[in-house]
Amino acid sequence: MRTTLRNSLIHPFSGCDLNSLIDARAAARGAHDLLIFEPFDGQTRRWTYAEFAWDTRQIAAGLARRGIRAGDRVLVHMENCPETILAWYAIARLGAIALTTNTRAAGPELEYFAEHAGASAAITQPEFAELVNANCRSLRWIAVTDNNGGEPAGLGHTTSEDSFAALYGDASAFEPIAADPMRELGIQYTSGTTSRPKGVVWTHANALWGFRTNALHTGTRGDDVHMLHMPLFHTNAQAYSFGAALYAGGTCVVMPRFSASRFWSVSLKHKCTWASMIPFCVRALMAHDVPSQHQYRMWGGGVCEPPTDAHFRVRTLGWWGMTETMTHGIVGDVYQPNRSMMIGKAAPEYGIAINRDDGTPVEPGEVGHLLVQGTPGLSLFKEYLHNVEATEAAFDAHGWFITGDRVILHDDGFIQFSDRDKDMLRVGGENVAASEIERVILAVPGIAECAVVAKSDAMRDEVPVAFVLPDAGVGAAPAGLPDKIIAACAAQLADFKVPVEVRLVDDFPRSTLEKIAKAQLRAQLDGTHG
Repeated sequence: MRTTLRNSLIHPFSGCDLNSLIDARAAARGAHDLLIFEPFDGQTRRWTYAEFAWDTRQIAAGLARRGIRAGDRVLVHMENCPETILAWYAIARLGAIALTTNTRAAGPELEYFAEHAGASAAITQPEFAELVNANCRSLRWIAVTDNNGGEPAGLGHTTSEDSFAALYGDASAFEPIAADPMRELGIQYTSGTTSRPKGVVWTHANALWGFRTNALHTGTRGDDVHMLHMPLFHTNAQAYSFGAALYAGGTCVVMPRFSASRFWSVSLKHKCTWASMIPFCVRALMAHDVPSQHQYRMWGGGVCEPPTDAHFRVRTLGWWGMTETMTHGIVGDVYQPNRSMMIGKAAPEYGIAINRDDGTPVEPGEVGHLLVQGTPGLSLFKEYLHNVEATEAAFDAHGWFITGDRVILHDDGFIQFSDRDKDMLRVGGENVAASEIERVILAVPGIAECAVVAKSDAMRDEVPVAFVLPDAGVGAAPAGLPDKIIAACAAQLADFKVPVEVRLVDDFPRSTLEKIAKAQLRAQLDGTHG
């Protein structure tokens, strides 16, 4: 049975919140650089710890002047830029809740996020302002930055009243809230096996737990410089990179997004020592020369010490984590040799179990279901927003969090990722629920059934392919049905969720209970090329 953290329980963050961390770091390392922004167009911008603390107070004061109060939810829909980070921490200062959303979301998805979370206001960039205005109609106001991730916004887009700059208020008038580690802090929507994404709720204690644990797992130091190119609306960038650097007193260099052509020049300029990497980034960098003078001492990624480490002359620390865990439940050892291509060993901060279908523990060499034991609101997320049923279903009868992943335990304690129980795709670092895409396809007239499965892709790991059974068979399918399906998906879903191919079928392979045998569909794709 799931046990929620009680306010009376003593834990490392009792009496603390995110504001405590910011202010303590500003007092101890005020003149040290915390945030360096390297736009693709324009000048480098810097914030010391003291400047960052002061700016977040100013913005918090401005948000309060605009009517934002503790418990309010503010949509933050932006690409990587300083304003994204400043807004998130300023919202936290008020006891309000930042709702960070994927900027590749389509209008209907964004509408769902804002309405489901009950967002009061939004902070966005010029390129997304029209999308937010058109789809988030319950917002009281929208503030817009004067740039798109450092690139000029163009003319005539914002007024002084709706500019991000106008949010800056009188920091001296800001009244800090009482520290409450169990206060809700943030919401991230993550794809699940249901038709709609679930809102993962973090508390202040969750963030502090994640920041501290990430810093400890990665050996982050005050003299480290993190390269941050992953999207700031995801846990990896929020907690693995920026949060870990903040907790350790280090520096974070932020790029608008990953760029293989700029990665090394920016890394050399700022003497970067740490970066989170995904397979797409590694593959893209393989086509570029590796500078002999780079100062990376470690990268973090999905597996420990892959063969590409020799090419880049850097050591990769493997890890496994989820939005629901804020940090790594399984991780390599930063101080000891790790087994190549493993995700690591059980992190000491969590209970880790790998069980068979009948609930008994696996033996070394077996594939089993990965379960995580922790404390909701502290080492595990607090809840799924407005979804008691999904929250309870995420835990087994003994209170273990059901990850939906299958892994292999080896006799030396290292763990290897196997596959996912959930009907999920992994598209260029993004988790995509097949059901999200299927829901849109089934709304297109002339379709009886559909199934979306993953096809291997050299750059993006996986891409979605849709198998569709028309109402009256392939011969009677409406003209241009595949094109209509692609168009419907493009209008309602983020671009990475749009199927790369639609295949019309006369029938589906079936498993027990007449369910579509998706494994057989995937096998068909495995035998194709392109």
